[in-house]
Amino acid sequence: MNYLVIGAGGTGGAIGGYLSRAGKEVTLIARGAHLEAMQKKGLHFETPDGAFTVPVNACTAEEYHETPDVVFVCVKGYSLEGIVPFLNRICQKNTVVIPILNIYGTGGRLQGQMEKAMVTDGCIYIASEIKEPGTILLSGSIFRVVFGPRQDTPRPVKDAMLPVLSAVCDDLKDAGILPVLSDSIERDALQKFSFVSPMAAAGAYYNVQAFALQAKGQMRSTFLSLVREIKALSDAMGVSLPEDIEAVNLKILDDLAPTATASMQRDLRDGKPTEMDGLIFEVVRLGKRYHVPTPVYEMVAEKFAPDAAVNH
Repeated sequence: MNYLVIGAGGTGGAIGGYLSRAGKEVTLIARGAHLEAMQKKGLHFETPDGAFTVPVNACTAEEYHETPDVVFVCVKGYSLEGIVPFLNRICQKNTVVIPILNIYGTGGRLQGQMEKAMVTDGCIYIASEIKEPGTILLSGSIFRVVFGPRQDTPRPVKDAMLPVLSAVCDDLKDAGILPVLSDSIERDALQKFSFVSPMAAAGAYYNVQAFALQAKGQMRSTFLSLVREIKALSDAMGVSLPEDIEAVNLKILDDLAPTATASMQRDLRDGKPTEMDGLIFEVVRLGKRYHVPTPVYEMVAEKFAPDAAVNH
């Protein structure tokens, strides 16, 4: 199959690079110095198991004129609206689009803006970032991609989508990536959100790396309180998370490299646009909508933008 990966950062770069290394037909959409470095020297990876470089096919969105079979959307939440015209230009009705974003509910919102194509929902478990142009740093061994059709997907669309998604699973396995074809992607995406949102919120609130949340104390307790608020929200939304979600998320946290941070926290540190609205303020809004108290999320929101959670 012909793959397109939009966004070649820690998530998209890893997916596209590993698929390329496995001999799959992949194009990465990127820009600036990162694109230039990939075109000149390939995409370099630094991983716990060693370093390697992969020749990749990379270009800008303007330069891409093919029709892909599968599109992995790996941009930040605040960039999603900007790529919709590009997606509508290059996608056909049999194209499968797999959004891999930190923000919950992305697939449903994107499907409503697509003229063609079949949009799933998805999420990823990986600790990675752009270390420098042309180099992706993986700071952990976990690399799992979860995706699947939403419950509101019409049966004919789901029937057309599933064989493609099964083939994607095979290709990801070939590439050394663990695929999970979910039968409840709303639940699985919310479960991922129940980790990445508290991780980003607690890390940014205290301005600390993972090791500070891994140690017993107030910071770890704050992380757990944030997880509990997401769990309460999930129950109210009818998308219940596992009862042991606190233990599940603590294990993920404790398995991170001590210096790991959430991408939102790194963007905040570097003065870049962040996904704070979708990762923090949206939780406060959902709490109000579903009448679920979210005092710890409100505490975090108050620190960064006192009026944002109310006015957006």
